[in-house]
Amino acid sequence: MSHSYFCPCPRGLEAALAEELGEIAQQGATLKVHNQVPGGVHCSGSLTDAYRINLHSRIASRVLMRMAHASYANENDIYDLALAQPWEDWFGVHQTIRIDVTAIKSPLRSLEFTTLKIKDAICDRFRDICSERPSVDTKTPDMRIVGFLDARNFTLYLDTSGEALFKRGWRLDTGDAPLRENLAAGLLRVAGWKPGMVLFDPMCGSGTILAEAAQMLAGIPPGARREFAFEKFSGFDAREWHAIKDSVKPNPLPDAPTIFGSDISGDMIVMTRSNLNKAGIPFEIPLKQIEAQEVKPPTETPGIILTNPPYGERIGVRGDSTIETDEMAAAFFNAFGTTLKQRFAGWQVFLFSADLGLPKFLRLKESRKTPFFNGALECRLFRFDMVAGFNRREQAKPKEA
Repeated sequence: MSHSYFCPCPRGLEAALAEELGEIAQQGATLKVHNQVPGGVHCSGSLTDAYRINLHSRIASRVLMRMAHASYANENDIYDLALAQPWEDWFGVHQTIRIDVTAIKSPLRSLEFTTLKIKDAICDRFRDICSERPSVDTKTPDMRIVGFLDARNFTLYLDTSGEALFKRGWRLDTGDAPLRENLAAGLLRVAGWKPGMVLFDPMCGSGTILAEAAQMLAGIPPGARREFAFEKFSGFDAREWHAIKDSVKPNPLPDAPTIFGSDISGDMIVMTRSNLNKAGIPFEIPLKQIEAQEVKPPTETPGIILTNPPYGERIGVRGDSTIETDEMAAAFFNAFGTTLKQRFAGWQVFLFSADLGLPKFLRLKESRKTPFFNGALECRLFRFDMVAGFNRREQAKPKEA
């Protein structure tokens, strides 16, 4: 049986997710990738395909299985649609549920009331069938039901993932401003990094970018160390699920290190090592405690620098301060830009930042800037091609008298 799925992702990564889903589709014959929309990608396939996406997708936030789609005029229409769905085919009355509703341009006044109507419909259906109703658990539910409203239509989904997919099951320690794992993986893909290429994160924080790259290099699926909601579905095919996981083979590792990290904080280096270990990384990643403006290339072969530079409280900036209004931040990025120009000729540098004026303080001209959202925060992935003699922002020369 074929199901329709929607895979949400961080805004800006829709094309990268569609590409990744196309690669996952090559493992079988039934997964079809359809259209991209702001915030995600539509696809379709068997229930086994949902197993595969949950296990292998590094960029998707969830895998939502569509239960129903229809037009609506009021909350009663939504109640009726939810009541008509065969929830009992998917989970039992003793499993807990949670309902989440989002909307764009919906005429309904209260999403909370709409959420309540969906919950009532599901509970009423179970009460009619077995004289009992499921309980609500907003923190650790067995089943998550997701509703989406636009101006005219309502879509009802059953979440096959459970916890969001960026929760890989290994992270316990984070820095002050951790980058979500699926966003880090998406940045790696957009930057063009592939396993075997040299990668250096000189402000690695708790090591999210390094862990994602290292798992890709080792061939460790992002979902290998966690559980999923579909494992609690009625009729879950445990044999098929174990076959999918058992089909994963580790990649051969390079003889010499290709992934490197550093950070100014010794505590962050310790945290990164701990997180890499929890992520199951089977090889050593060279890590160094050093200020970013003092770093040197870790290899003679040029590669890719990808980093999420500190901003906000990570470098002492408070409130709504930006680089432009903070002297310490401006001096830091000025010095880091000088280091890149003097020491990293031939490298491609990708900096992910919420400060859109970052290139000015590096005194570098970006070759590309790609918009992304880190949650609700608008960001850019700036690309700088470090070609000696061509990357400096030239200062205007005074005219001769």
